This record gives sequence, structure tokens and C-alpha cells, in this order.
Amino acid sequence: MAMIVTENLCKSFHSLEVLKDVSLTIDQGEVVCIVGPSGAGKSTYLRALNNLETINSGKIYIDGVLIEDREKGSHTNKVKISRSERLSILLELGMVFQRFNLFPHMTALENIVIAQTTVRKRSKEEATEKALDLLERVGLLDKTNEYPSKLSGGQQQRLAIARALAMDPKVMLFDEPTSALDPELVGEVLAVMKKLAEDGMTMIVVTHEMAFARDVADRVVFMADGVIVEQSPPEEFFNNPKNPRLREFLRRTITREE
Repeated sequence: MAMIVTENLCKSFHSLEVLKDVSLTIDQGEVVCIVGPSGAGKSTYLRALNNLETINSGKIYIDGVLIEDREKGSHTNKVKISRSERLSILLELGMVFQRFNLFPHMTALENIVIAQTTVRKRSKEEATEKALDLLERVGLLDKTNEYPSKLSGGQQQRLAIARALAMDPKVMLFDEPTSALDPELVGEVLAVMKKLAEDGMTMIVVTHEMAFARDVADRVVFMADGVIVEQSPPEEFFNNPKNPRLREFLRRTITREE
């Protein structure tokens, strides 16, 4: 079953076309890694999915529900749904950003509890129980009462993952989740993401971590200049790339990693 379907997504910032007719389907339980050079449109694509960016045209389906349908030249979404219905659908998407976006004045536990009680309307007791379970899951149970400033970058990102999971999303979106980390901290975040994939979470991961894409993804998508250039399972993607642009990208990226 398709969890995410996008058809002919277009997005421009003034005269700059960032997404050009991007169509992609992500099935339930699938892990899709999106790679490509800076400025390819990868992050904009993710942000369009959860309504942080408004597309100029195209269609977006989440878990079978059409939530965006815009024609070129029109600024109107043809899908008429209430704000509460839209929020309910968008809550199915959890998002982890490059920067951790944690509340600095709240402890690790409070960072995970707050959205559960205010958005999901859970009791504080239920939200706290779930938060503690998630802190244990990401290896931070001993940091329950620490503030973000007392955590390493890797710990902050693991906390951000736990916070997103607390909302019970059906899909997790990761926007270059390790790019702001010191190299020695990258592995601990990727390990949490790998375990999520093993547990069957549907994931879309924008990343520069080629080894992670090779080992964890079901499919790797290469974007450049706002279009999907090539996509295939990791073995084919890395060992038999067909597009010259992808071959050059892999040559440069993998050489740099080595």
C-alpha cells in the first residue's frame, strides 16, 4: 500500500524552479533515501510533504488521502478539507530536521511530553510513560531530566527522533539528520534510524550518508536540478548507475567518504 504519492510536484521561489514535475511513490514499510547535490530540491520536497512549503502545482496523497491538488497558474488548492482534518492527516508524518529544534527551556522528558498533551490530548501520565519508553528506545533514559544544552549533538538528535515518534507517525521524514553533527556522533544517530527501519517504519531520508543508503534503503533516489534523475534498489544504484550525472556524483561522493 502506498503511504506517500506525489504527482508532478512543482515549486518555485520567485524565478527559481526548485521542484520540476516530481512524481514519487513510497510504499508502507519502505525506506527511501534521497541523495543528490546541494540545491537539488531534496529538502524542499520533504517540506512540501508536511506542508512547510506550499507547492505551486501537483498532487500529494498521504495514506491514500489527497490533501493537495493544485494546477499550474492557480494559487488554489482544489481539495477542500477543514484545518482539523488537514492537521490530523499531517500528524501521520513525523519530521526530523538538520537542526534539532528542541525547546531549550525544557528537559528531555518535557520535550517529548509537551506535544503529546497539547496536540494528541493525552494525559500527562500517559504522555510521560510513552516519553520514558522512547527515551529508553533511543538510549537516553539516563538523560531524562537534562536540558538540551547539556546534551551532545548526537544526543539532541536522538531526542528529536524520540519526540517525533511520540506522535505515533506512520511515516518518518529525515532531512539530513546528521549533517550538523561532528563525525564521531553520526553513528549513534544512524543506529537509531537503522533500528527504526528494521522495525518496519516507513521512512524518507534525505542524506549524504552513502553507506547508510546502501545498507538500509529499499530504494535510493537521485535528485538534481529539481528532478528525479534515477532511482533503483541500492545494489543497482551504487554498482550499476545508468545516468552519467549519477555516475559522476557517486564517484565524487564515495571517493570523499573513503
